[in-house]
Amino acid sequence: MRGFLFALLLSLAAIAGAGEAPALHSDPATDARLAALTADLRCLVCQNQSIADSHAGLAADLRQEILDMIAAGKTDREIIDFMVARYGDFVLYRPPLRAGTVLLWLGPLLLFGLAAVALYRYFRHSPMEEDT
Repeated sequence: MRGFLFALLLSLAAIAGAGEAPALHSDPATDARLAALTADLRCLVCQNQSIADSHAGLAADLRQEILDMIAAGKTDREIIDFMVARYGDFVLYRPPLRAGTVLLWLGPLLLFGLAAVALYRYFRHSPMEEDT
């Protein structure tokens, strides 16, 4: 029981310490652009967080790299293209519809359709109880 309470308190402490990653630049326009770019890119370590929200070391490095590209005068499209060329479509939260990503887009619909067909067949062929 004490181990469970310790684990619960440790989990709550970790949640309380989580937050947004700090801004890397003092210019509000650059901060806004950095936030917009990093919000649309997936952290390659965490995979369920954006680069903006992640506290992983790689995410911090990628934020700094994006900030350097902004300072170098790169456009948002050039920065996104660079990230995709380096890490693949996986880095995007909304990957483009291509032959390689069609399963990402249509997979949930296919699974839903298969589940609906399975349920239909199950209920159609299952014997119904009769009240007597």
